[in-house]
Amino acid sequence: MANKRNLKKQINHIASELFTECLIQSLYVPGTDKQKADQLMGRILSLQDEFLARISHVEPGNVKPFFKKLRADFNSEVTAILDELGQLNA
Repeated sequence: MANKRNLKKQINHIASELFTECLIQSLYVPGTDKQKADQLMGRILSLQDEFLARISHVEPGNVKPFFKKLRADFNSEVTAILDELGQLNA
């Protein structure tokens, strides 16, 4: 299993890439709903904060299932955000 520091770096990297993609689409793609883009950027930032806080407070005695659930939750949230990002221009 990766250590907490690397996991936090991965979460920060993914969140920053999602935020950048949303910002670029908001500024440079014509026809993008700016209000939805702003809400999505806020959601990305709160996602990052939530998962970094969850990593810092591991349940004692339940480490492996905790990180397995954390990764599954993070992946599902990122997938949902990517779907919304794809629908900003529709």
